[in-house]
Amino acid sequence: MKTIYKVPSAITSRDTTYCPGCTHGVAHRIVAELLDETGLTKKTVIVWPVGCSVFGYYFIGTDALIAAHGRACAMATGIKRVHPESFVMTYQGDGDLASIGIAETVHAAARGENITTVFINNGNYGMTGGQMSPTTLIGQVTTTSPYGRKPELNGFPLHVPEMLATMDGPAYIARGALDNPQHINQAKKFIQKAFTAQQKRLGYSLVELVSTCPTNWKMTPVESIERVKREVLPIFPLGEFRAVKGVE
Repeated sequence: MKTIYKVPSAITSRDTTYCPGCTHGVAHRIVAELLDETGLTKKTVIVWPVGCSVFGYYFIGTDALIAAHGRACAMATGIKRVHPESFVMTYQGDGDLASIGIAETVHAAARGENITTVFINNGNYGMTGGQMSPTTLIGQVTTTSPYGRKPELNGFPLHVPEMLATMDGPAYIARGALDNPQHINQAKKFIQKAFTAQQKRLGYSLVELVSTCPTNWKMTPVESIERVKREVLPIFPLGEFRAVKGVE
């Protein structure tokens, strides 16, 4: 019988530790499939952050390092400059990348560092109890915004791709989502283009993935998917925001 669907070789045999309904596993699958398809697994170094995302080193079998909170793009910059033949990427959540790590992210993009970032946006600090993050929606209740996020107190959600797309350094910037098969396939195409940008030495690339966090949202997996469709995607629209010539 012909095999039409199998576990990517880049995925390890370790059982998942993510909460039921969390879409980190879907993102890992996409990344691992692309590493297989592009033959990059053995030359890849992934920099994992602080937060739920850090557990990815259990599940994707590449060389890996763990960065201090927010410093993944800085560490990835050093690795890529010392080992330019390696494929170097970071995998970060919104608390890590868009809060404590926003300076490292912005300046890596501004410099056009030839690294790739996969950015998981689930609108809160998932690992540490569901605190408000830079991408928490207006009105969203978290452990540190018990009455909902208020713009006059907390500011507005940060739109990372839109911000980075205004710079000259990035080669490819996009936002996908993991709430249905169509969006998952689209997200994979976006990440493939981000990989291409690095392979062609075109500059920095980032793909944001709108994701779920059923545990901290206090929802079932199905309810969390519905929330993404109903509340999150109208605020964080999907699409490509910057693609220089040669990205395809």
